[in-house]
Amino acid sequence: MCHILEAHENLGSAEASAHASPSSHFGETIQAVMRPEDPPRSEPSSSTVAERGDSHLVPGAFPFQTTHFRFACRFRPHVTSGLLRFRCSRFLRPLRLVSPRSRMALPIIVKWGGQEYSVTTLSEDDTVLDLKQFLKTLTGVLPERQKLLGLKVKGKPAENDVKLGALKLKPNTKIMMMGTREESLEDVLGPPPDNDDVVNDFDIEDEVVEVENREENLLKISRRVKEYKVEILNPPREGKKLLVLDVDYTLFDHRSCAETGVELMRPYLHEFLTSAYEDYDIVIWSATNMKWIEAKMKELGVSTNANYKITFMLDSAAMITVHTPRRGLIDVKPLGVIWGKFSEFYSKKNTIMFDDIGRNFLMNPQNGLKIRPFMKAHLNRDKDKELLKLTQYLKEIAKLDDFLELNHKYWERYLSKKQGQ
Repeated sequence: MCHILEAHENLGSAEASAHASPSSHFGETIQAVMRPEDPPRSEPSSSTVAERGDSHLVPGAFPFQTTHFRFACRFRPHVTSGLLRFRCSRFLRPLRLVSPRSRMALPIIVKWGGQEYSVTTLSEDDTVLDLKQFLKTLTGVLPERQKLLGLKVKGKPAENDVKLGALKLKPNTKIMMMGTREESLEDVLGPPPDNDDVVNDFDIEDEVVEVENREENLLKISRRVKEYKVEILNPPREGKKLLVLDVDYTLFDHRSCAETGVELMRPYLHEFLTSAYEDYDIVIWSATNMKWIEAKMKELGVSTNANYKITFMLDSAAMITVHTPRRGLIDVKPLGVIWGKFSEFYSKKNTIMFDDIGRNFLMNPQNGLKIRPFMKAHLNRDKDKELLKLTQYLKEIAKLDDFLELNHKYWERYLSKKQGQ
């Protein structure tokens, strides 16, 4: 006779009357105590029989709470002192059975810290808090420090007690998590990190001659012009100059933890974009996937603001890889891709790019302005005036016919001189 060995939530039920030690190993004895008052066990249906033949499967349960954990053990029965004992001869793999009580899995992909995490153990009956708890095991970010973008109910962020099924998520839906590990917060009061991406970005001037006009790099740009598909959100405007903006650390602090993206937004962002839109078409270019760029722009309220419009957005696929003598292979944002696709509107003479990483405009250094990175938003939110001053700089240079006569490295000096006149 074959039975299913199943661990139930209610260990006192007749279904769980046989016990196995949690420390049991292969070959140890499983005892099933059969008393006259015990209710008879029902025969399993043919759909639940996992093994047939001379060996048998015994019912039993581990002395801890779990749900739908099924396994089987071959045994040889013998009677000792009125007890029916069974000795395991080998431990079988988990039974792949479908019970009416089984929950439908809801696979989700979560992006955080530049990596994607696959969540496959949750179901529609689990809550947002369950998801956060699981993400804590993957990322180390505490649930209370997690911000999950895109989880909304009736247009509002989903609370922790909302079931995932209520979110109407499709299988393998991708969402973005914002938040910082507890140990990372210890760095808040310390100096900015010493790394190439933020502080010690190398001086691109030494590399320009070696890289900017190299034929192989120009060929890569030509391929991007031909192959990269640009989704135009709003048509280019005749007579307007071009402002290309990075996202992370330029428009918002993407590393710190907050309840909403607005709390991490760089001060004066919307005022800056509103003013710039008067003289410039605005393009967003971030070294990440377009899905995340769109999510960030929506969270910051940029893509829906009525006071200005984004012409189009570019992602990492529009970038190219170049070789530098000092740094080897690096990814850059060549403005030649935009100039090649929209030559009737934009050129070296009327384009400026803001980025906190100077190497991103290695292919077009005269058009790049290295902005100070906006980090530790909760500490610097009231002090950061970078966009306020750059609003004035853009207004001043908009009067010029040719940006090539400028050196954006000294933009503050230029602005001070103009305002002093």
